[in-house]
Amino acid sequence: MRRFESGLVSEDYDSLAPDGSEIRLLHQVEGASVVHCALPVGAVSVPVKHRTVEEIWYFLAGRGQVWRAQGDREEVLDARAGVSLTIPLGTGFQFRNTRAVPLEFLIATTPPWPGEDEAVLLDAGRWPL
Repeated sequence: MRRFESGLVSEDYDSLAPDGSEIRLLHQVEGASVVHCALPVGAVSVPVKHRTVEEIWYFLAGRGQVWRAQGDREEVLDARAGVSLTIPLGTGFQFRNTRAVPLEFLIATTPPWPGEDEAVLLDAGRWPL
C-alpha cells in the first residue's frame, strides 16, 4: 500500500526544465506526476516536443502565450489563470511570459516524467529566444 503524501510548493525551484522553465516537484503516483511550473518575467521558453509523455497544463497566475504545433497545424493560445490545455504526444510547443509577474501553472504528466532526455529541442519555435 502506498503512503499518503502532502506538502507545500517550495519558494526555490527544484530544477530547470529542458525548455528553461522553473520546476517545483509536487507528487508522483504510478501513472502520473504533477509539478508546479513558473516562467520568469519576460522569459521565453526553448521550443521542445516530448518523446513519450503527454501533459495537461492548468494556469494559476500571470499571463502569457503558448504555441503548439502538430504537423501542418499550429495555434497560439492566450494563457491566464483558469485556462487549461493539453500537450499531446509529439506536439511541438513553446511559451512566453507577457506580464510583469511570473507565469505559473500546474503540469500533470502521464506517464510520470522520465528525465531530461524526454524533451527534444526543436530547430525553431514561434518566438525568438
